[in-house]
Amino acid sequence: MPKMSLPVPLAVAALRTDVPNPARGPLRTTVPARHASRVTHVMVWLAGAFVVHGVALADKTDRAQPVVFAADAARVDETRRVNILTGNVELTKGTMLIRAERVEVRQNPDGTQTATATGGQGGRSYFKQKREGMDEVIEGEAEKIVYEGRDDTVTFTSRAEMRRLTAGLKTDEVNGQAIRYDNKTSVYQVMGAPSDGGKPAGRVKGVITPRASEPAAAATGAGAGR
Repeated sequence: MPKMSLPVPLAVAALRTDVPNPARGPLRTTVPARHASRVTHVMVWLAGAFVVHGVALADKTDRAQPVVFAADAARVDETRRVNILTGNVELTKGTMLIRAERVEVRQNPDGTQTATATGGQGGRSYFKQKREGMDEVIEGEAEKIVYEGRDDTVTFTSRAEMRRLTAGLKTDEVNGQAIRYDNKTSVYQVMGAPSDGGKPAGRVKGVITPRASEPAAAATGAGAGR
């Protein structure tokens, strides 16, 4: 019978648990026998399980939001500070969304978290997050996606694709073997596949839409001060 060991505090939908006794160690929740073959979309709110530090990309309100996930199975190891979600995983925290076949959330010694997503629709994981103070969204897919809380970056690896959407319309798009996005500076780096066995290195591709010009009022005000 499958079991999950879940940290406190938490709220679990579709499962009934007893009040934990601190002297007994971590709370253990057993899936009812009728659900033993599969844990289906168990929703868990983990307080402080996924911290987002001050960023340029992410909406600031994301930092105060709980992690909510749905998956076919979940393994939460409080001792090792690792949460492993498998099977049709969907994880959200405020405006951040990750979809994948498997997501591992690991807490680092400095208190930050690293989330690693692999697999998913077409073999690729999906990431999306709203930019603060703008009607813009950054989204992308790759066979592996890593959100690193230490330096607040998102790295897409293997068949990587990243897009910027403004008011729901795609404005920028880049493709490569790997893409690294720095949330603090809004700078991204795109890498092609290295040369292998005499084959030429892979090329990166992209479409960058020109930004709108500065408001005319700003230019007029600058001229008035001369």
